[in-house]
Amino acid sequence: MNFGFVIEIVSLVLTLVFIVASAELFTNGIEWLGQRLKLSEGVVGSVLAAVGTALPETLIPIGAPFMLSTLTLGLCGIACLVFTASKRRKPGLEIKKAVIRRDLKFFIVAYSLALLGTLLPANPLIRNLLAAVLVLIYPYYLYVCFRHEGEVGECPETLYFDRLFKAGSERFRLIIPQIILSLAGIIGGAYMFVGCIQNLSDDFNISPLVLSLIVTPIATELPEKINSVLWLRGNKDTLAIGNVTGALVFQSCFPVAFGVAFTSWNLDHGTLLSGCVAVLFASLYLALLTFSRLKPQHLVLGAIAYAATITAIIYIAPVMPPRLH
Repeated sequence: MNFGFVIEIVSLVLTLVFIVASAELFTNGIEWLGQRLKLSEGVVGSVLAAVGTALPETLIPIGAPFMLSTLTLGLCGIACLVFTASKRRKPGLEIKKAVIRRDLKFFIVAYSLALLGTLLPANPLIRNLLAAVLVLIYPYYLYVCFRHEGEVGECPETLYFDRLFKAGSERFRLIIPQIILSLAGIIGGAYMFVGCIQNLSDDFNISPLVLSLIVTPIATELPEKINSVLWLRGNKDTLAIGNVTGALVFQSCFPVAFGVAFTSWNLDHGTLLSGCVAVLFASLYLALLTFSRLKPQHLVLGAIAYAATITAIIYIAPVMPPRLH
């Protein structure tokens, strides 16, 4: 066996372990920050955790919302079912519906505007106006989040840094450094993971299309996936799902606004398909939360839709004629 190949596999596994450890450190620290600031689980999950773990994926403004709304939520559903089967958590999802509905509504509006922007004339004034609207949506979202503050979540486990320094978990001088260190680990680990994957793709001659559509987005979204799985294991469902839906709102505003303002924003068929699927599934989950109940099985459908969409993009979209702008 090629020694270099073995080194790459070992590096990949070690990088993944490093990201998991950083995510564990981050979830613990961000929960304590929420406690210290007396914030509800909705704000902690949808704002504090979501923005922090969304940073690595800001380089893929269209791919990130698609994967978050399908694969990431799908993996949350799978994790919930697995933990329930192993008796590590209660069955079903116990989430604060108002929190997740709010996030999904903001995402659907912002991302739909961004997708419709590809139909607008290539006029800098019009594009800049749309970008400004997308950017301004997020401050309004924050205003709504904090205005509807709920009860503070239950007390988390002991802060990890407190176990080392014994200075009291309520102290900012321990909470903030732990969050900063864990964020650095998450972001650095995600990029190292991408590098390992790219090396393996070269060894196995994986096409750049597959790498850009599947491998890189999955690697950069590892923080959301791991944080949410850790919270689902602990029956903290609002934190887990809000971590993803809050990231959806962030990703549909700032990174997308940059793309609208500073690129041609002439999206191809495959990109438009992934965007439409993202909005479709967000709308489906919103309807379930409004008129029925969101179950783990519903979230699993997102992972199936992700696989189907990727297959369509790889095998169907390339043979379609290019879009005219």
